[in-house]
Amino acid sequence: MSVPYKIEANEQMLLGNQTQQLRASQKIPIIARPFVSERALKTLDIVEKFVEEECIPADPIYAQQIGEGVVARFSAHPPIMEDLKKRARELGLWNMFLPKNHFKEGAGFSNLEYGLMAEYLGRSHTASEATNCAAPDTGNMEVFAKYGTQAQKDRWLTPLLEGKMRSAFLMTEPDVASSDATNISLSMRKEGNEWVLNGSKWWSSGAGDPRCKVYVVMGKSDPNNSSVYKQQSVMFVSADTPGITIERMLSVYGFDDAPHGHGHITFNNVRVPAENMCLGEGRGFEVIQGRLGPGRIHHAMRSIGAAEKAQEYFLARMNDPRKKPFGKQLYEHGVMLERVARSRIEIDTARLTVLNAALMIDSKDAKFALKEIAEAKVLVPQIALEVIDRAVQAYGGAGVSQDTPLANMWSHGRTMKIVDGPDEVHLIQLGRNENKRGKWLLEKIEWQKKKGDEMAKAYGMTRKDVLQLNREHAKAKL
Repeated sequence: MSVPYKIEANEQMLLGNQTQQLRASQKIPIIARPFVSERALKTLDIVEKFVEEECIPADPIYAQQIGEGVVARFSAHPPIMEDLKKRARELGLWNMFLPKNHFKEGAGFSNLEYGLMAEYLGRSHTASEATNCAAPDTGNMEVFAKYGTQAQKDRWLTPLLEGKMRSAFLMTEPDVASSDATNISLSMRKEGNEWVLNGSKWWSSGAGDPRCKVYVVMGKSDPNNSSVYKQQSVMFVSADTPGITIERMLSVYGFDDAPHGHGHITFNNVRVPAENMCLGEGRGFEVIQGRLGPGRIHHAMRSIGAAEKAQEYFLARMNDPRKKPFGKQLYEHGVMLERVARSRIEIDTARLTVLNAALMIDSKDAKFALKEIAEAKVLVPQIALEVIDRAVQAYGGAGVSQDTPLANMWSHGRTMKIVDGPDEVHLIQLGRNENKRGKWLLEKIEWQKKKGDEMAKAYGMTRKDVLQLNREHAKAKL
């Protein structure tokens, strides 16, 4: 491993004399600090420096190198990305997402430690891929590492970990309500030593990249099983298998997210070796739940970084001396100070929610942290959108144009309320689980009232409302 940045005790980033600006390691919420190792603290500062000084300046270069036209944009591999990846590996910033207590293939950090790093990665369009921590590869690599056979790991996990290929995750379908995964209908039919796949998928993130070599596909392998949760399976499908067609790429509020994009893919008698089955026939729900839990946290972590970047843009606009509406800079208008204060409160709240979920996963596993993951999955995108929207409003027309990254950040933030399960699904489940206490709480409150009556009697008192007045101005005539 190459020697990373040498960050001296008195060294400052970027503008040099901004001593009031704390480093990333110095901004960790105090409640999380006992769970962050010295190695993670040093790495966090390196991540911050790499993102702020190399990735963010590279973002517009990357966008320009993608080129123009549908075919060109979804065939592109901007050379600046390989340069950033090389630099990241020199700095030891590679595969930080695989938690040390669950996987041996990662960089040796916990979910909480990676959460702090992912926040900075979320500030840049290029940083996640540059460090080999980009979705959907992160979730797919966890599937291979957790459920894959050795042969499957050798074929797909190893090159993914080395950043030599990309992958896609195919679950959502255009013709069914995919928010209910039991509706997944892509047919998986067993024929000898092969499975034959027929159907279509869309919002297949990552499928547009020419380096995408494997799809993680969920389909229906046993439609007659009495348990709707055992009808589905997950298979690993080579992207070049005959019968697969990428019909089109889907835009997100007009953004095509090239080159990886979001594909609409059809399967026409696609034959997949039986050895490509993940974990076992009928265990698709088990695999998907194991994948989506950590994935939801990763999205939330990066979303906080996007919110922080929006806050920075907001503050920069408020202090731009060239822009003075009604003769004053924006920071001299009280409403703007209130908005920036609300954004700070909300970002810090979101961060604590995510770190709590990450810590719960670290303490056991994702299944143990279902409530905390759902809370973060719902809360963080909502807050990020509010924060970004306030920044957009401050910039006016520029905020909705390509002159700032805010419009693109908002579009990504809005999708977070849908991907990996829409908010409504998580809220219903949270509500159901919370309501399980209802009957007991009713009994508890009634018991407390009865206990109060007994205490009053022991003191020779009769329970009554302390504000009871019984004032009568005149007797009613009979």
